[in-house]
Amino acid sequence: MIQFNIQADSEIPASAQLYNQIQFAIASRQYPPGHRLPSTRQLAMQTGLHRNTISKVYRQLEEAGIVDAQAGSGIYVRSQGDESEARQRSPLLEQYPQAHKLVKHTLDDLLKQGCTLSHARELFLSEVDWRLRCSARVLVTAPSVDIGVGEIMLRELQESLQIPVQLVPLEELDQVLDQTRSGTVVTSRYFIGQAESIAAPKSVRVIPLDIHDYAQEIKLIKELPVGSRFGIVCLSPGFLRAAEIILHSLRGDDLIVMMAQTDDAYKLNALVKSAQTIACDQSSFAAVKAAISAAREDLIRPPKVFCSENYISSKSINLLKRELGLD
Repeated sequence: MIQFNIQADSEIPASAQLYNQIQFAIASRQYPPGHRLPSTRQLAMQTGLHRNTISKVYRQLEEAGIVDAQAGSGIYVRSQGDESEARQRSPLLEQYPQAHKLVKHTLDDLLKQGCTLSHARELFLSEVDWRLRCSARVLVTAPSVDIGVGEIMLRELQESLQIPVQLVPLEELDQVLDQTRSGTVVTSRYFIGQAESIAAPKSVRVIPLDIHDYAQEIKLIKELPVGSRFGIVCLSPGFLRAAEIILHSLRGDDLIVMMAQTDDAYKLNALVKSAQTIACDQSSFAAVKAAISAAREDLIRPPKVFCSENYISSKSINLLKRELGLD
């Protein structure tokens, strides 16, 4: 069971701390689609929060389209977009026996519903052709207020997929999709509900991306001495806000935390002069190193820089490649 940490003396409301930690667990796939979340009683015992507070957090997650509440059963992580791993098909049946079984069962079900073999074949081929058409244009989207995280995803997708990828602000996605017959929209699971609501009436696919679980970074943070000056640098203001909440949940006020966006030269310069340890993403690494180099004469001891892995998890990238027919 994932351990959630609530800092009672934090300025951040306890409900916001729990909401962001659960959202992070879902976005990083520690709680995968279909996973049953802990009961309000279990979370109350673990966190010390009132069950009404936990129920409120679950309602907020449901309203955001992140979880589904099933009466008499519990709260489950919602399956979003086109994310069934069973779609990793291959004509080499001996290499993928489970996929072969799935195709056989699906075909049996279609026949029971009255489809002929010709109709079933047409349905399969139509689906495959549609997906291939959608793969010809890939759009990554994020809200304008956090377009930085869109830029991070764009860079990582272009490097990993080796195909053109277009960044579209979420507020402009409807207009852009009106001008295309097919396409694939990808975004972080944080924004998937909004993207689906826009793309659902269009002839496009929507695929959620799972983020890196940041296990090494969290371990680093837990091991920092009390009073350490810790800096985080990122393109995305939304990422920095979420990181701040999680940091407070993990360590309370026993760390001196500084945040800076990559394009804010003033804050970045102040951060590299003060922080003992700096964590950044790969998109921000060059800017951090350049800022440290520029401030070299003012530094008694350069800060230690920890560069995290990609924002998008490698498993999610590999699945996306298969979904787009690139692997």
